Amino acid sequence: MKNVMDYMKQALSLARLALGQVSPNPAVGAVVVRGGEVVGQGYTQPPGSAHAEIVALQQAGEKAHGGVMYVTLEPCAHYGRTPPCTQAIIDAGIAEVHMAMLDPNPLVAGRGEEVLQREDIRTYVGEHEEEARDVNEAYVKFISTGMPFVTAKFALSLDGDIATKSGDSKWISSSESRKYVHCLRYTTDAVMVGANTVIIDDPRLTCRYGGKGGTTRKQPLRVIIDGKGRIPPDARIFGEPGSILLAVRESIESEKKEAFIRAGAEVLELPLTKGMLDLRVLIKALGERNITGILVEGGGVLLGSLFDSGLVDKVVVFVAPIIIGGEKARTAIAGVGADKVKDAVHLERINVTQCGEDLMITGYVRR
Repeated sequence: MKNVMDYMKQALSLARLALGQVSPNPAVGAVVVRGGEVVGQGYTQPPGSAHAEIVALQQAGEKAHGGVMYVTLEPCAHYGRTPPCTQAIIDAGIAEVHMAMLDPNPLVAGRGEEVLQREDIRTYVGEHEEEARDVNEAYVKFISTGMPFVTAKFALSLDGDIATKSGDSKWISSSESRKYVHCLRYTTDAVMVGANTVIIDDPRLTCRYGGKGGTTRKQPLRVIIDGKGRIPPDARIFGEPGSILLAVRESIESEKKEAFIRAGAEVLELPLTKGMLDLRVLIKALGERNITGILVEGGGVLLGSLFDSGLVDKVVVFVAPIIIGGEKARTAIAGVGADKVKDAVHLERINVTQCGEDLMITGYVRR
């Protein structure tokens, strides 16, 4: 027979299935157990559709009465696009609810647990809480601050280079690592790169996850940082499915702006700070558009500016077992950087795994 932790792990596995499909809502998994048997399970459906708890209860039917629910996030107690999940739990006769974490959404924030307790439903909080927070790390930051969760992703050689002195970077990382990047794109709302990346690499920046060489239906917003409007309107990104937001300086030449609009991009004019686009204004504007998570894929100038501005939350680095060498080879992070080692950006909660021939290192920026 499974124990409490096993059922919550199952709920977390279900929650991960919702990632990439439910933003700006949280990705939640729920399992209903009665007599040691799983009688219902589910995960969050796209916005406006059923929450995880409802899917699990519908599957359980009458077997839910007297059962136990394991859910990765506190059930909502308010009316939004859908009725409150707490009422559905009460109506189904659930006797006990285990929540991995409380919902930081001010509309919930403990109210769901209170409603259940008033109906004499036993509640427990905190089983696998850290894992539950990891699943919804973008949602947690967004709902708490209004700002998107920013992940910096790059691939480099053992000697710290992202391209040779000629600018060639195809391919530093292994095919397995590049496939994983498509998973990252699938689970985020936006992919961001600088103008040089588009000009030099002419990338597609689409999510090609699942299909054989094709693209998925769901595509992240492609955000291009191009203060001077240098990228060509016939760049490959303009011919790919999905939306494009081009961030340029205020008062950019009208001809350039119109050319980008004709190519299919939305143009957002931003103020300059020390001669560069104000990225904090951009990140805030993306949050106002309900963008909860951003995957930044380079280049070094953009990544350096984001680190200098304290806007990066998480780092995903693929380290390839190659040596590029050369004084003029390109490094991953430009910008101002730290004067002293003690002032460098430090990461915590480090995880190192193998991805093909590469090592994938992930960590969270220590505040």
